[in-house]
Amino acid sequence: MKKTFSLLLVVLSILLTAQNKKPKLVVGIVVDQMRNEYLNRFYTDFGANGFKRLLSQGYMYHNMHYNYMPTYTGPGHASVYTGTTPAIHGIVANEFVARQGFREIYCAQDDSVQVLGISKKEKEGKMSPKNLRTTTITDELKLATNFKAKVYGMSIKDRGAILPVGHFADFAFWFSDTGNFISSSFYNTKLPNWLEDFNSKKIYEPQIKEGWKTLYDLSQYEESLPDKNPYEAKLNNHLEPIFPYDLQQEFDSYGAGIIRSTPIGNNMLTELAKSTIINEQLGKDKITDFLAISYSSTDYVGHYIGPRSVELQDMYLRLDQNIADLLTFLDKNVGKGEYILFLTADHACSENSTFLHDHKYQVTSIDYKKVQQEIRAFGLETFGKDYLKFYENQNLYFDLEAIAKDGLDFNALLQKYKNFLENKESVRRAYTQEEILNPSPTDRLLLDIARGFDTKLSGEMVILYQPAYMEYMPLGTTHGTPYGYDTHVPALFFGGTIPKGENFEKQYITDIAPTIAHLLRITMPNGTEGKVLKEIIPTKK
Repeated sequence: MKKTFSLLLVVLSILLTAQNKKPKLVVGIVVDQMRNEYLNRFYTDFGANGFKRLLSQGYMYHNMHYNYMPTYTGPGHASVYTGTTPAIHGIVANEFVARQGFREIYCAQDDSVQVLGISKKEKEGKMSPKNLRTTTITDELKLATNFKAKVYGMSIKDRGAILPVGHFADFAFWFSDTGNFISSSFYNTKLPNWLEDFNSKKIYEPQIKEGWKTLYDLSQYEESLPDKNPYEAKLNNHLEPIFPYDLQQEFDSYGAGIIRSTPIGNNMLTELAKSTIINEQLGKDKITDFLAISYSSTDYVGHYIGPRSVELQDMYLRLDQNIADLLTFLDKNVGKGEYILFLTADHACSENSTFLHDHKYQVTSIDYKKVQQEIRAFGLETFGKDYLKFYENQNLYFDLEAIAKDGLDFNALLQKYKNFLENKESVRRAYTQEEILNPSPTDRLLLDIARGFDTKLSGEMVILYQPAYMEYMPLGTTHGTPYGYDTHVPALFFGGTIPKGENFEKQYITDIAPTIAHLLRITMPNGTEGKVLKEIIPTKK
């Protein structure tokens, strides 16, 4: 009897230890412009140790969505890590307009800081998280550990590096046109010595010389359109979108910035992640550390060449190798079961409108400049004056002072603009601020607009296009709408106490941060509104 009771205590102790065990390291991966369906479409050509390993050994949420508009990079990264939407965290777009003074703002802009790693005259490094209004899960980890946890963020894009790691990070690193990873004085007075050494090695040079060829024979890329097709723009606006790519000539003409739109960007970021783990000793003690990685090169290629291109498929097959390399490295340097990794995307993307139109779907791309010109012309024709101050992100910003000075009824004026816009075939609705702030609970799309709306940073009217219309050039693709093709992204959790499994119920991206908070048993970010994804939380048996 005593032996049985003792054995029971041992088993119970083991179970409780497993439930309470904190990971040594959390790795958050955001893939820029990744549609969930890429995991299915490219699955056959993935290797065994990258995406397939995450899918077979981790937990997959197949129906994960963004729940706001606009679905852009800045808001996406902020929403994943804050657990809330732009209406709360304040990153309402990549670039937006402050109504007071009609000042244009970049989401990570901070003119008060200095660049680290390149000339102080360059603006690439004048960045910080100061425009982010709420805390992130990484901020809360810092607070919970009395700032002993190490937190690092990295990306090819500055906003992809900065916003995930919030206000208290040790460092955020991003890629510059010089070929170096840089940062700003918001984090420190100088770059770490090891990063300066990393930059000095110029690991991209052999890859530039090799050029970009397909990983496999072109005949294997059956999931994509032909390599030469009429829906692709020139890569970097210079290179014909046809394999193989002579990157050395492009590099000699335009510099290291061309790396952003090639697999070399993802390769460099993977090596930087490994170097950061080694040199900063991440995951080496009992205090949980956090590494946020944002793979951006996928987005650059998607915008230029589109979601049905051989280039995009090859980019994901190579990213699969990057993921496999990173997982193998984590197993060896942090330990199997000692880390948690999650992978998602900051948004998905639209099909190319011209491609859809050529297959008898009556939609088109929309010229941003033409829309603005037509709105201004309507104002002149109707009121004798152009009252539009800015047109940005489908937001209309009006000159309220001029309208009041001229004695016009603003609501009546808005109604005339609204009627004009809604008469366009491409426009589903034009919502006024009053409608957005008082949304009908039955209008799901209006609720999504409201969750991305801020009275200080958004316009007095927002245009919602019909599905599949794309305000972009006729080639390549973009994103930003509240429709499923832009909101549906992967959500994979792997390692530590994460069980194997899958879920098909609709979930929202704002649930990731509170879930990580529960796994780490720390406070949720202060703007969080999401729920916990309970399927991956260890429970007492």
